[in-house]
Amino acid sequence: MKSIQESDKNLNLPFFARQVVEGFITGLHKSPYHGFSVEFAEHRLYNSGESTRHIDWKLFGRTDKLFVKKYEEETNLRCQMILDISSSMYYPNFKQASLEKPNKLLFSIYATAVLMELLKRQRDSVGLSMFAEEVEVHTPCRTTLRHQNLIYHELEKVLELNAKERLKKTFTVDALHQIAENIHKRSLVMLFSDMLDNSDKNLEELFSALQHLKYNKHEVILFHISEPITELNLDFGNKPIRFIDSETNEEVKLNPIEVKEEFSTASKAHFDKLKLKCLQYKIDLLEVDINDGFDKILTSYLLKRQKMF
Repeated sequence: MKSIQESDKNLNLPFFARQVVEGFITGLHKSPYHGFSVEFAEHRLYNSGESTRHIDWKLFGRTDKLFVKKYEEETNLRCQMILDISSSMYYPNFKQASLEKPNKLLFSIYATAVLMELLKRQRDSVGLSMFAEEVEVHTPCRTTLRHQNLIYHELEKVLELNAKERLKKTFTVDALHQIAENIHKRSLVMLFSDMLDNSDKNLEELFSALQHLKYNKHEVILFHISEPITELNLDFGNKPIRFIDSETNEEVKLNPIEVKEEFSTASKAHFDKLKLKCLQYKIDLLEVDINDGFDKILTSYLLKRQKMF
């Protein structure tokens, strides 16, 4: 599959998603994951009077007989995509992010579109929630084309905004509790966030919110979105840099070399605690580098789906 840097920045969401998923499915046939039901398991003869939706017309052209694609998974999975759209997600490209030079938000939006395409191919239903200081968008899980187009529209609206238009803090805890109350049936919940909460809530309260989802029998995958080179490793060279908090506009000027070791130690301690809590609450945690492609994200979804049925 093409990496994100090699992709055409002008591709719209549905077209880009189809390209990525088709490349991923092709790759599955050459990988250990070839057993995943990403298309269909076998054919059966078409019965007069039933829906023609799943007739294999290509096979009809070869055999002159009507066959229906019989899917391996007849159970419909509900998947709620939760997207953090706070100001910190615009890092590191706040003005002109593209697929060649993404920020965390752009990557997460395209990853959401790619997952939605795979969900559609497996006849799974999808819903979308987006939050910053509060829940700004929440749609229930549905499978209709009209609903999918609505989600694409909501994602594209966020893509069109820049960081200055959205100087918003992250209040993950309150948002997750609200979303958990609005997802009524057992679902797979996929959360895209950099986990940088500017509220006064601590990590225990954050996991209380995630546990709220688990208590309601949902399976949860947390995609921790980051740009490791500068965000985690402070690789800015040996010179003074002016750092600006994207959610509060607070500024500090310092030489990254002087604080790199202390910062790395503190960051590692924080994320080690995050990993430990995810393990404790049986939440799947995947570290995601925005400079990589989407294969890891798609594989995580397929692995979780396989375990649920």
